[in-house]
Amino acid sequence: MVEPEKQRARYVAGTEGAPPLPPPGGYHGARRAQAPSTSDSASYGGPYGAPTAPIIGSATAPADKQPANAIGWSALVVAILFALTLLGTLLAGFTDTLYGVTLLTLQLVVIGVVIAALVTPRGRALGASALVITLLLNVATVGAMSALQTSASGNYQGEKAAEQKHEEAYPGIKDVPPSTILSQMSLEQVRALSDEALAEIRARLSDEFGYTWTEVAEEDLRPERNGYGGESMLVQYISVPWMTNEPIQDYNRKRQVMGIIEEVLYDYDMYSLYSFNDPSSGLDDTILEKFYGSTDPRTQNTWEWYTDNYPDPMRFYAVMYDLSNDRTGEFLGEREAQSARTGEPLEGLQIYFLAPELLNEADQEEFQTRLEEYPGL
Repeated sequence: MVEPEKQRARYVAGTEGAPPLPPPGGYHGARRAQAPSTSDSASYGGPYGAPTAPIIGSATAPADKQPANAIGWSALVVAILFALTLLGTLLAGFTDTLYGVTLLTLQLVVIGVVIAALVTPRGRALGASALVITLLLNVATVGAMSALQTSASGNYQGEKAAEQKHEEAYPGIKDVPPSTILSQMSLEQVRALSDEALAEIRARLSDEFGYTWTEVAEEDLRPERNGYGGESMLVQYISVPWMTNEPIQDYNRKRQVMGIIEEVLYDYDMYSLYSFNDPSSGLDDTILEKFYGSTDPRTQNTWEWYTDNYPDPMRFYAVMYDLSNDRTGEFLGEREAQSARTGEPLEGLQIYFLAPELLNEADQEEFQTRLEEYPGL
């Protein structure tokens, strides 16, 4: 039988200060510790002797939330009312009023109240809301929206005097005598004459060279401004543009084509054709290269010729596009983009008429009646 001293030494030796492991089966006579009763835990601090008193952190319990003060509510109400005022001015179309001294001064007052609310603890929450409203709807942002709306709609009536509004309705054009407008060719006359001349040019060139034609676009009528901020009763007329389906690349052929066009236009009392792309036009070499690809008509990718029947309003344009003189491929890209928009051929001859400041025959009586309201213009 092992002596007690040796047994104790066996369990203790070599532990180097750590508590010895219990023998297999546990210590003789040992029993499990029972959880103390509620009264014991309260007395002795829990099952392991640790105190079970509630843990209290260093932070104190939050105080009751304080209601916002008067300045916070004032900032919010003022910001909302000012925003509504700006929106009302915007809807009324008074762009100039938005940048007036009154609204700018009110804007500064609103900013001051908002700042005062932000620096007070009880008004900070409502002040932040007022700040958001002020940033979204202020003189600058609403004024910009009003300017865009006015520009898009063309409504500039807000601050104009009655005299300005009266001038805007002038049926004629500033510095153009009404007698000149009434005595010149009407829209119907120009349309009929241009259609006839274009048809004859197409027929002559088709008979001579076998060209076929494509209608590039429809007739275009654009209102003419009257010089007083409004629109007159006159229009700018652009005829249906026609273009050959075949390219014209030979220099001598180009000259022959322009010669036939000139012969036809002589019969319509128009002057000789004038070449914008020729160096004799007086245009600078840099301009010729930019618009026509070269200073030499033999190597230019574009020819542009023009004539008119002054003092009558008809103006004729003949434009040739020649991709064989495209040295960089940039001109091809331009023509492809244009063809994608209009469906026109990439190269060839295009012809059309343009005439500004034309009065429709059906509007002549009304034109004269309205002119009676403007004896001084």
